[in-house]
Amino acid sequence: MPKKSQTLPDFPAGSTTHLQTPSALQQNGYVLRHAGAEDIPFLRHLYAQTRSAELAASGWPQALRERFLADQFALQHTHYVRQFADAEFLVLLEETRAVGRLYLDRQGPDFLIIDIALLDEIHGRGLGSALIIHVQQTAARAGCGVRLHVDLRNEAAYRLYLRLGFRETGIEGAHRAMRWDTDVS
Repeated sequence: MPKKSQTLPDFPAGSTTHLQTPSALQQNGYVLRHAGAEDIPFLRHLYAQTRSAELAASGWPQALRERFLADQFALQHTHYVRQFADAEFLVLLEETRAVGRLYLDRQGPDFLIIDIALLDEIHGRGLGSALIIHVQQTAARAGCGVRLHVDLRNEAAYRLYLRLGFRETGIEGAHRAMRWDTDVS
């Protein structure tokens, strides 16, 4: 018997303002906007893409991989919107096409990049770096640092964060905890 489709919780209203799109990205046709229910199919696809290499090695049949990814996305989405109700859930658009997401919590003593992900096809364009640098600049103006977690298997992201001035602060389960301080240039 097929499992009923899960109803996902809505994105919280959060702040009435959100992180502005960096001007360098705006000039190239990119914009950040609040995520909404209409973005769920894209976000599900993006999540699946971030896990594709890992699951390709599993040897699981395609149908099982798809079900697993759908369930894991639903769990992650539910956790994020409940745990970070005051966060900014942003989608990055290239013109009108969704190409990435940035989930950012600015409520604590440090900003927390909850999640950042871009479609594989746009990696290498400097978009992720531009977004992170913009978060760092915004945090510095507020007198805050920036924290994030990176999967232990994601060496490319880890190297990027190191280049952008983050330092490892510990291991938490399957993730490296990292922090950027305002006094780091």
